[in-house]
Amino acid sequence: MENFPVTISVNKSVQHFEVGEYLHHNGETCKFKVFKNGVWVASFEPDPHEYLRVCNNPGKLEEQVLHLLADQIETHHPIQMNENIINVKP
Repeated sequence: MENFPVTISVNKSVQHFEVGEYLHHNGETCKFKVFKNGVWVASFEPDPHEYLRVCNNPGKLEEQVLHLLADQIETHHPIQMNENIINVKP
């Protein structure tokens, strides 16, 4: 999958990032890697409820920036409803 751009605004400062989605493999759980100016700055993984949590923060991004990035990634990749739900008739 191709990387996609994410732009966030914090305290009137606009920041641009690029996000890549990676398959879980070799025991790694970080699914999304975030880059700024080509440098890896953060990674996210879905929790059991499919919300993103920080996996790595090598760029030492502020917590507010991390939350905004997670929100943007979740918006770009909405969670699919479970299609295997059993319909029960009353």
